[in-house]
Amino acid sequence: MKLPRDLGGEELVKHLCKYWGYQRVHQVGSHGLLQTEHPAPHGVAVPAHPALRIGTLNAILAAVAANKSVTKEDVFKGL
Repeated sequence: MKLPRDLGGEELVKHLCKYWGYQRVHQVGSHGLLQTEHPAPHGVAVPAHPALRIGTLNAILAAVAANKSVTKEDVFKGL
């Protein structure tokens, strides 16, 4: 799976909220804090940068995938 080099933080936030049940609960500086309660409580910070670094994007996708018991590829679909 090749991650996009130009994916912005706001686009990722919209995707996680629309398809994965996350809600934006707080904004601290340039980081949006997302939270979900299903299947288990989980929070993740997403930088609101125009292009996310590959390592940052990979870590966010891995955290969401672990919480939802799916693969990173499943979370990544539709972006």
